[in-house]
Amino acid sequence: MSLEIIPFDKKYSNRFYDLNIEWLKTYFYVEPFDEEVLSKPENYIINKGGYIFFAKLENEIVGTVALMPLKNEEGFELTKMAVSPNHRGHKIGQQLMQYCIEFAKTEKFKRLLLYSNTILENAIYIYRKFGFIEIPVEENSPYKRSNIKMEYPINDD
Repeated sequence: MSLEIIPFDKKYSNRFYDLNIEWLKTYFYVEPFDEEVLSKPENYIINKGGYIFFAKLENEIVGTVALMPLKNEEGFELTKMAVSPNHRGHKIGQQLMQYCIEFAKTEKFKRLLLYSNTILENAIYIYRKFGFIEIPVEENSPYKRSNIKMEYPINDD
């Protein structure tokens, strides 16, 4: 079975919502802003210059990730990554991340940022493995549940 990474398609909006809500409920809790963004991905991500990608296995959407433009600086936030519980442990999240990094380089983004939580030890390990480095979390962080912020600088070569 081959995994295909495809761009946003409105018909998969419900999978974007379901995968992320399931992940949030498993590891944390759903903040009101999560509910709003996940319910209206076109309004909050696509229409603001962002991107959403899906991991498609056969005819099933098994994972997703988003790249949201940063508000007051150049770059994109790697966010809303989730993989179906039945498909975790098969490196689908890593394939989504690799795809985003390659996409960011191709599109000549300046950098990628992400927010996470140190209780997600495996995720933090993978972020570091891919080249993300820890930077300070700002006091007015957009996510209550995050206690770590990481950056992937993209060289202009």
